[in-house]
Amino acid sequence: MRLPIILINYKVYDNSFGNKAIELAKKIEKISREYSVEIILAVPATMIYRISQEVNLPVYAQHVDPVPLGAHTGAIPPELVKDAGAKGTLINHSEKRIRADEIDDILKRIRNLGLESVLCVDRYELVFPFSLLKPDAILIEPPELIGTGISVSKAKPEVITKAVDEIKKAKGVYLIAGAGISTGEDVFKAIELGAQGIGVASAVMKAKEPEKVVEDFVINALKAMGKF
Repeated sequence: MRLPIILINYKVYDNSFGNKAIELAKKIEKISREYSVEIILAVPATMIYRISQEVNLPVYAQHVDPVPLGAHTGAIPPELVKDAGAKGTLINHSEKRIRADEIDDILKRIRNLGLESVLCVDRYELVFPFSLLKPDAILIEPPELIGTGISVSKAKPEVITKAVDEIKKAKGVYLIAGAGISTGEDVFKAIELGAQGIGVASAVMKAKEPEKVVEDFVINALKAMGKF
């Protein structure tokens, strides 16, 4: 992962799959090249192969199942997403929670596979305990703010600052802030508060001109880190 971390979760909107998803990925790739910023795309499992073939960006799975290879109909173990072209995966998103023991199991497996990991938590008290499981990054997202357009950096800045204090106890784990981030100002504030990147979804996926939103996010992330 390269700083600042910009992670865009496609979720499953009407532009999250098919040609619309690919067109959006290409627009985001252009911004990534222009500003020399790595932008991670977390896409539906059905789109991992297609998008990873079309753009030179890190493509993540949105979720992997904590089951071994074998008789598990409908499951998507980490081995499958790697084979499809994924470079990493989200784990424990608020819309796809799993147990702590399952998180530990998945993190061990994806490390062995050479995949990156972004572990999602909903409160700062979980940042340090889960950092001991050694994900590459922890994404803190108060679930009540997800998709609201009310950013965590404005509504609950203490969530970020307290999470920053917790992540300092860990070694080699990045902190990403998410939930309700909608403007460049939100991005700037989140990084100013100590986050090393941001995670977004609806602000990009539901925008009329998503490429302009992404560019605004990238510029403000760079400004906040003194790189623009």
